[in-house]
Amino acid sequence: MNDAVVVEDLVKTYNKNPRPAVDGLGFTVHVGEVFGLLGPNGAGKTTTVGVLTTRVIPNSGRALVDGVDVVADPQRARQVLAVVPQRNNLDRSLTVRQNLLFHAAYHGVPRAERHRLADEIIERMGLTGRGKSLIDQLSGGQAQRVMIARALMHQPKVMFLDEPSTGLDPQARLFVHDRVAQLRDDGVTVVLTTHDMDEATKLCDRVGIVDHGKL
Repeated sequence: MNDAVVVEDLVKTYNKNPRPAVDGLGFTVHVGEVFGLLGPNGAGKTTTVGVLTTRVIPNSGRALVDGVDVVADPQRARQVLAVVPQRNNLDRSLTVRQNLLFHAAYHGVPRAERHRLADEIIERMGLTGRGKSLIDQLSGGQAQRVMIARALMHQPKVMFLDEPSTGLDPQARLFVHDRVAQLRDDGVTVVLTTHDMDEATKLCDRVGIVDHGKL
């Protein structure tokens, strides 16, 4: 299979807005590439990613992730994809390590394997020494790293990153950019949304510009 993501004639409308949020959108993302969805706020990027990550049900069209139809089989789709949201949604009652372990347990990763993965990913994400820290003790950049680490715990084939460096200081932004490049080197397909053309130019193999729900 050469395409990790396939979107065909996707349409999504919301009751309060007669204009479609997504209007006949179609694109493909090749296995192992970093693909950027660019566009202004309200262009349809978030809705498109919502469909691809099983959080939004489209009116019509088709969306596949790693060959899985996200509407017909959302549970299976969630096993092959991961999402790193723009806003911090980590469990503040848990430590960094506990956030990772809980996520892996939810996805059915065996106990011994999830402990091994947590150690490995914490080190890879530059979080050594932070495993026992609560989320509120972290900087914005560190929290972003934890969200990426959490997403990696069930070893997804495709990762969706929503505005991955928004609000980060330059050093944290650079670290996140390096991690995205490392994901590609590790064979993970990455789809990121951004309105920053410089970020897209640096990180992406290809980009699609979304405006008024169309590509």
